[in-house]
Amino acid sequence: MKTLFLLFLFPITLLAQTTDWSKVESAIGRKGAVKDNMLKVTFPRSDLKVIIGDVAISPGLALTSWMGFMQHGDGAMVMGDIVLLDKEVAAVESKLIEEGIRITAIHNHLVNESPSIKYMHIEASGNAEELAGKLKAVFALTGVPPPSQPPAPSQIDWSEVENILGRKGDHKGNLLQYGIPRAEKIIENGMEVPPYMGMAIAINIQKAGDKVATTGDFVLIASEIEPVMKALHEHGIMATALHNHMLNESPRMFMMHFWGYDTPRKIAEGLAAALKEINIAK
Repeated sequence: MKTLFLLFLFPITLLAQTTDWSKVESAIGRKGAVKDNMLKVTFPRSDLKVIIGDVAISPGLALTSWMGFMQHGDGAMVMGDIVLLDKEVAAVESKLIEEGIRITAIHNHLVNESPSIKYMHIEASGNAEELAGKLKAVFALTGVPPPSQPPAPSQIDWSEVENILGRKGDHKGNLLQYGIPRAEKIIENGMEVPPYMGMAIAINIQKAGDKVATTGDFVLIASEIEPVMKALHEHGIMATALHNHMLNESPRMFMMHFWGYDTPRKIAEGLAAALKEINIAK
C-alpha cells in the first residue's frame, strides 16, 4: 500500500520589523513623523524673527531644527541640525560635548540675515530613548518654543513652479518644499544614510508678495559643485555656503546652500537648471 504524502504549501509573508518610537517621542518631548521605520522630530524656531532684505523668513524656509532616528545594531543612530542664535552656540556646544554627542559641523546657511543664525550638525549612536533625553536637555538651552500645530495645507497655486521643476512638492502654509533623493547610496561608518536622514536635496520656496524666496541645500559630489554653482549664478541665485555635514561619508558629499528672491518662474528655472547637473534618483 502506497503512502501518499500531500505537501500543502502555505505562503508566508515576512513583515519588516517596525520600531515603536513612542518612548523616544516622549523622551524628546514632542511627536515626530515616521517614514520607512525612521523617526524625524522637528523644532521650528517660530520664536525667531529673522529678516533678509524685504523677506521675513518663515520657520519652514530656513529656521527649523530637526533630529532623525533610525535603527542601528542593537540601538539607534541620530543625526540632525540645530538652528541657533549666535548667543546660544557656546552653551549648546558645551552640552553636546558633555553628553557625548558628536558635533560634525558648525556654520552658516544664509548670508545677510538679521539676527545672525548658525547651524550645528550632530550625530550619535546608542539607546534611542537615552539619546532623545539628552537632546531634550540640549534644546532646553535654546529659545525653541513648545510644540504647536503644523501649518495648514497651502492654498497657494504652485503649479507653475512645479511644472518647471517637473515634480510635485509638499504644500505647507506659505511654503513649497522638496526633498529630492540622489541616485547613489551614501554610507557613513559602514551604514547607509537614507535621504530622510538629511541626505536628500532640500529645496524650500516661500511666497513673498508677487515674488518668492528660496533656500535649502544641494547634496553634491565634488564634480557637481562648479556646474551647479554656475547654473544658479546664471539665474540670479547665490550660493551662500559650501561645506560638509558629516565626517566619514562615502562618497564624500558637499552641501551647497543658496538664496534666491525673484518671480516664481525665474526661481524655478534656476533651480531646474541646477538639478540637471546632479545625479538625482529617477
